[in-house]
This record gives sequence, structure tokens and C-alpha cells, in this order.
Amino acid sequence: MGQYMVIETFQPGCKDKIYERFHQKGRMLPPGLVYVNSWLEKDGNRCFQLMETDDPSLFHVWSEHWKDLVLMEIVELGEKPKPSVDG
Repeated sequence: MGQYMVIETFQPGCKDKIYERFHQKGRMLPPGLVYVNSWLEKDGNRCFQLMETDDPSLFHVWSEHWKDLVLMEIVELGEKPKPSVDG
């Protein structure tokens, strides 16, 4: 499965609405899009979510549930660089 970092930027004044929807409906992920872990920015205006999927088009389905409250940037992750022999 491919790994993706989803960077959610909360729309101004929407943080309470985001948490309210999350507590009422959960993440609302379509089947095949897997949540792995997440981290909240220190000031709380951005969330970084590690996700996995074999079908990147599922991000569009998922983001439709949240587009009124957050801006999403989806970044496909590659392999970690291997250390060079030289150091």
C-alpha cells in the first residue's frame, strides 16, 4: 500500500465545528483508505495524518466530507533515503 501524508489546514473559526463533526461521524473514510496515525500542530491549526491506500482517488471521496471546514494537501510518500557508504 502507498503511504500519504495528509496536511489539513483548518478554515478560520472552524476548529470547534471540525471536532464536533469528528465526534459525531468519525473520520468518514471510504473503504480502502486506511488511517495510520496523526499529529496536531502545536498551535492546533493544522493536522498531519499518515494514511495508506492502493487507490489515491479515495482521497477525493473522503475530502468531500470535510471540504467546508478544512483545506487538504495530500503528499505521496516515497522510500526513506538509504545512508550512503560515505556517511
